[in-house]
Amino acid sequence: MVQPDQPSTARMIDFWLGGEHHFPVDVAAARAFEQAYGECAPIFRELRAFLGRAVRAIAARGVDGFLVFGAGVPSMGNVHEMAPEATVLYTDVDPVTIRLGQRILAGSDRAGYGYGDATDIGTIDPAQLHRFVPGWGRRPVGVVFLGLAAFLDDETLTRTLDELYAAAAPGSCLAIDFDTEELAGNPEALAMMGPTFRMRSPAAFRPLLGRWSPTEDGIVAVTHWRAEVTPPPVPDAFHGGVAVRGDD
Repeated sequence: MVQPDQPSTARMIDFWLGGEHHFPVDVAAARAFEQAYGECAPIFRELRAFLGRAVRAIAARGVDGFLVFGAGVPSMGNVHEMAPEATVLYTDVDPVTIRLGQRILAGSDRAGYGYGDATDIGTIDPAQLHRFVPGWGRRPVGVVFLGLAAFLDDETLTRTLDELYAAAAPGSCLAIDFDTEELAGNPEALAMMGPTFRMRSPAAFRPLLGRWSPTEDGIVAVTHWRAEVTPPPVPDAFHGGVAVRGDD
């Protein structure tokens, strides 16, 4: 694969998680961000652990098909590894990450990777959707929407989540997170996130879910969502949870 000349958040996260699917440009960007903010690996390990707990909780409800938006690198405890009996369609908009994901999953018959814009589900290849999420629109599925809310304004996020609600079958589950206002205390690092980056308080985020109803666990710091051990002392950078589509 030709090495990219621009860093990718997805591959930077792979670096922080200790993965093998990143390039020198990603490592350089990750280290530059850490110089402005501090160590990031523990934060993203906790975020990936939250993903695992959320996916397992959704699978425990009988869900066996997942649609993942903004999927990044499909390794290091990603969805198909946490729900090995399920089928999974990973999607992203970055062509380099998509090709990398397809290469990683080339030998899998239960997980695929393709283009998909979370704000327009019509961009997903229908053949891939039918193959890897065969129950889409007819029976409960899991929708994974992590790392995306921070880059969508309130109007776009609300519309996108409402469209997903309308398209998914009753009983479907949404795993979602958002960036808290914690990064505001690091203005140099915040500036590196770009002009589209949005931080939100928990109170401001909850209404944006619209008709999706959080489980009894609520929308909380990801380290605390169904924590299986005492949460480590990491910055309170992300909140998240699982929400369910009702019968309406």
